[in-house]
Amino acid sequence: MIRAGRIWLAATVAIAAPLAAQPAEAPAEASAPPAGSAAPAAPAAPAADSAVAAYYAAHPGAQIWLGTTDARAAAAKLPDILKRAPFDGLAAGPELAKKVEAALASGLPADDQAISEAWVQYVRALKAPIDGVSYGDEALAPVVPPADAILDSAAKAASPSGYVDEVSSVNPLYAALRDEAAKAGGIPDLRVRATLSRLRLVPAKGRAIIVDIPAAKLMMVEDGKVVDSMKVIVGKKAGATPILASTIHYVTFNPVWHIPQDIARVRVAPVVVKRGVGYLTLARYQTVEKFGGEKEVPIDPTTVDWKAVAAGKADVYVRQLSGPQNMMGKVKFGFVNDSGVFLHDTPDKKLFARDRRYLSHGCIRLERPQALAAWLLGPSAPEPSGEPEELVLVKKGVPIYLTYLTAQPGDGGEIAYAEDVYGLDTVGAAKAVMATAATAQ
Repeated sequence: MIRAGRIWLAATVAIAAPLAAQPAEAPAEASAPPAGSAAPAAPAAPAADSAVAAYYAAHPGAQIWLGTTDARAAAAKLPDILKRAPFDGLAAGPELAKKVEAALASGLPADDQAISEAWVQYVRALKAPIDGVSYGDEALAPVVPPADAILDSAAKAASPSGYVDEVSSVNPLYAALRDEAAKAGGIPDLRVRATLSRLRLVPAKGRAIIVDIPAAKLMMVEDGKVVDSMKVIVGKKAGATPILASTIHYVTFNPVWHIPQDIARVRVAPVVVKRGVGYLTLARYQTVEKFGGEKEVPIDPTTVDWKAVAAGKADVYVRQLSGPQNMMGKVKFGFVNDSGVFLHDTPDKKLFARDRRYLSHGCIRLERPQALAAWLLGPSAPEPSGEPEELVLVKKGVPIYLTYLTAQPGDGGEIAYAEDVYGLDTVGAAKAVMATAATAQ
C-alpha cells in the first residue's frame, strides 16, 4: 500500500511515491550501516566534558538549568529528549537521561554542570558531520559548535524551555519522522537513521528546495513546511543523482545545453557517423572549440573525427541551441557542485506519468519548472525577454538539497519506507554509480 507522510505533503499537490508502510526492521539489520552508506555512526559519550568544566570554572555560580523556574522546566524536558536520542545519532542518550534525572532530583548548584554536559553532547550529535553528502556551498555543511557556544546560547535564551524545544526539533520534517519512529521504540531502523541524518541539513527557518531522490519528487519548503511539490525525473542507477547541498542564486531562461562528453560520445557521435553533419543542424547542435567564455567559439563540424569520438578516442564539444526541442526545455536552475548536475525543464513531458522515474544521467527534470521559477523569483520578477541564456538573479539565494529519504511518517502511525533504488541504506545491496561532470544530463 502506498502511503504519503502527513507533514511532508501538507498543503502540496499529492504525488504518488514508491513508499510502503512496513514494520520496523529486525535489530540485526539495523545494527550496522553498510559500507559507503550515509547512515551516521552513533558517537560515543565521553566520561566527562572538560570543555563544560572549563565553562563553569570561567563562570562561577552559573545556573543555566536550575536558576529559574523556566530553566528548571527546560531541564525537565531533557530526560525524554535524551531517551529518544539514539534516533538523533547519540547512542549514549538513555544513559545521559539517567544522569539528568539524578541531577534534577538532587537539585544542588553543582548538578547544573551535569545537565549541561548531557545537553552539550546532544547538541553536538545533532550537528555532527553527515557521511555521503557533498557541498557545493560549504556554508551549508554542519559545524559542531564548541561547548561554550552551546552553553552561552542556553544561558542567554529568552525562554529556556522554548530554546530546548527549538533545538531538539531540528525542523518539522525531521521532528515528524523522529518522533514517529521513537514511538515504536526498539533499535532505530537503518533507513530511519540515514534519513534523519540527511534531514538534519534542512533549515527550520527560511526557504529551501528538497529533491527527494527515491520518491522522485521536489518540495518547496518555507520555515520547514512543504508549500508546493512536483514530480521529477532523477538519475538511473548507472548515473545516479548525487546527494549534495548547494545554493541557487539565479534562474536561466532559454538555456543552451552543453552536452557532457560521455553523452556526446554515445548519443551524438554515432548518429553523425551514420547520417552526416547535417544531423547537427537539424537538432540545433553546434560544435565549439571548448566550453566556457571566450573559448566557446563555433568550429566546422567536418573538422571533427566523429568515428574517433564515437570510439572514445577523441573529445568533442557540442552544445544545443535554445529552442522548443532543447533538452533543457525553457528554463534551467544551476548551482555549484562537483557532479555537474542541475534542475531543468524538458520537452518530453510524458515521462512524468510513470511511477518509477529513475531515467536521467544524474540531472533532475522538472514537471512544473515555471512554478519553481515563480516561487524563487517572486511576483515582481520581470518576464523573460526571450534571449538565449537569460540569467535572472534570485534576490536571496535559496539552499537546495538533493537528498535520499528512504523513510517518512505514514498516515496510520507506521513508518513508510521507500524503495532503496541506489542501495545506499540496505546492508549488502549493490550501490549505484553516481553521476559525474562528464556524464550528468
